[in-house]
Amino acid sequence: MDTSHDARPVVGIDLHRRRTVLVSMQADGTQVGKAVRIENSPARLKAAVTSAGAHPRVVLEATYGWYWAVDALAQAGAEVHLAHPLGVKMFTLRRVKNDERDARDLADLLRLGRLPEAWIAPPAVRELRELVRHRHKMVQLRSGLKAQVHAVLAKCGVAVPMTDLFGASGSALLAEVGLEPPYAARVDALRRLIDAVTFEIEVAEHLARVRLARDPGYLAIQRIPGVGPVLAAVIVAEIGDVHRFARPEQLCCWAGLTPRHRESDTTVHRGRITKQGSTLLRWALIEAVQKAPAGSPMRELRERIEARRGPAVRNIAVTAAARKLLTLVFYGLRDGHIRCLTQPVTAG
Repeated sequence: MDTSHDARPVVGIDLHRRRTVLVSMQADGTQVGKAVRIENSPARLKAAVTSAGAHPRVVLEATYGWYWAVDALAQAGAEVHLAHPLGVKMFTLRRVKNDERDARDLADLLRLGRLPEAWIAPPAVRELRELVRHRHKMVQLRSGLKAQVHAVLAKCGVAVPMTDLFGASGSALLAEVGLEPPYAARVDALRRLIDAVTFEIEVAEHLARVRLARDPGYLAIQRIPGVGPVLAAVIVAEIGDVHRFARPEQLCCWAGLTPRHRESDTTVHRGRITKQGSTLLRWALIEAVQKAPAGSPMRELRERIEARRGPAVRNIAVTAAARKLLTLVFYGLRDGHIRCLTQPVTAG
């Protein structure tokens, strides 16, 4: 975006959990007044930004709890920009660091057109992300609770012959095992917690499915082998608006699935994948790749790489398959269908 002829004031905001610092500048870089410190609230933030001038350009970092601030600034009539934390660090290495200087640096980067921007997800996407991320956290919590039950049985020398301790046969074993009272009390408490967490997982999953029931991209990517309703919801929520990417390669780069590239003069180094972007999205893609059946494009790619380079590069093969899967996801979300696939919807 060309901002060289934009005469509107620029406001840099250093947002924290309790307090926020604002620095206002003119288009030529002259600071207007002193830095303003406010206690966090939408009303105070709106008032502080409005005092900077009409329709200012405002920038804040994508840091802890930025949702409310972006919404308040937009309601105040500001043009809001969200700075990418990793990109900002490259420009703000200095000996003295404080909130005022951080806010001033952000304003300068926006004023000079050098701000590394992050995408501001609209409220609907943020709400969907909240559901799928909450479900994922609950699943992790449940896994931890189940591990504690296994640990208690191990202390008591109880063998677990079945693969699923929490299925029908496992429940029968837990009912008949006859543990000493302290151990039995702990197992009973853990089982009650597991049931409660399972209920919350099912609620979050249901709410996400209801929101996405008529989403053509959500339905389309479930035709990819290994991608079921749960993984599809995660993928749709984490990517958001796929039209902000011109090509599938850009989406793969944003997801952190492309190798690092370091080049200087005649020397070029390409390393491991960057792992920047959404960790949850990469998890969903890897899960889908692991579930991909024989004959699917992802499974065939994995097998070709392992056959050529050996089983030691299994992780490299899985990552390559995840990039291929994400390429199919790009076209499914963009077009509402994936022309190269004819498989029926698979469970996952």
